[in-house]
Amino acid sequence: MKLLIALYHRFQPWIAPQWFSERLRSDFPQIDIVQLPNYGRVGDEIADADIAIAWSIRGDQISAAKKLCWIHSTAAAVHGLMTPELQASDIIVTNARAVHGPVVAEHAMALVFALAKRLPEAAKFQAQRHWAQQEICETAPRPRELKDATMVIVGFGSIGTSLAKLARAIGMRVVAVREHPEKGSDLADAMYSFADLNRALAEADFVVLAAPITEKTRHLMNAERLAHIKPDAYLINVGRGVVIDEVALQHALRAKQFAGAALDVTAEEPLPPGSPLWSMENVFITPHTAGYAEKMWERPYVAYAENLRRYLAGEPLLWMVDKNAGY
Repeated sequence: MKLLIALYHRFQPWIAPQWFSERLRSDFPQIDIVQLPNYGRVGDEIADADIAIAWSIRGDQISAAKKLCWIHSTAAAVHGLMTPELQASDIIVTNARAVHGPVVAEHAMALVFALAKRLPEAAKFQAQRHWAQQEICETAPRPRELKDATMVIVGFGSIGTSLAKLARAIGMRVVAVREHPEKGSDLADAMYSFADLNRALAEADFVVLAAPITEKTRHLMNAERLAHIKPDAYLINVGRGVVIDEVALQHALRAKQFAGAALDVTAEEPLPPGSPLWSMENVFITPHTAGYAEKMWERPYVAYAENLRRYLAGEPLLWMVDKNAGY
């Protein structure tokens, strides 16, 4: 049995370290494991692979992979895999949503605190050596309490549910928006479908986007939707950049339709130096670091090793992806 690891990214920490494959060889000596340094030999190596760890494989490579039965993405997102060839195949896809969800949720909660307490502004004033107590406390939007504030979470998977636990722990009201609201959740005070998104947005003090990329969520937050956010509310995106129509977002922020935005993801990454988002006073940007943590590869290893054990034992896999739904 052959396992192909094909993970490459311009951001070095997102590439599986060499110890990842070495530890797999030690724990699963019956498997032939090939870890590629880049995508150059994917076409050759995938032809006889039974299993793959990857977040992007072309459709022609899927067609050539006659033995491939299972692909695991070490990211929560799987849109880079969802080619027509894969969707039409019997290949199982799993992802790492349960691994990254709690970590991304911590980052989202940090952004909520930062915006509520006006920390980005405080940092700017510190750089100017200016004691800006009056400016921060007397200009809108003023610092606010989070207890009893309403957080609307768009996308209620691993990130969303983990974030709901944090929000409720400090007394926030949680409103969830998800594809299947009939599933319900004890973590949400109210639950809406995407059809009722505008109604949910109108209730929010903080809107947190944690939805995957699908045909329904691409540019989900367009001009019409952004218009439903309250003037003193904030928009936070820790999901995927293309969930927001960034042109519409820039117009809304210039017009001060709502208090501001915190973006960990953007439609184009890295965000181009010429993007107006960089210089907007009501925008706080973190460079897609929500999923990063010191032990970020330990968690994926433990999770994947358990799933690999299940696969070899013929047991049901964890974190299966619905290839038609895209998540």
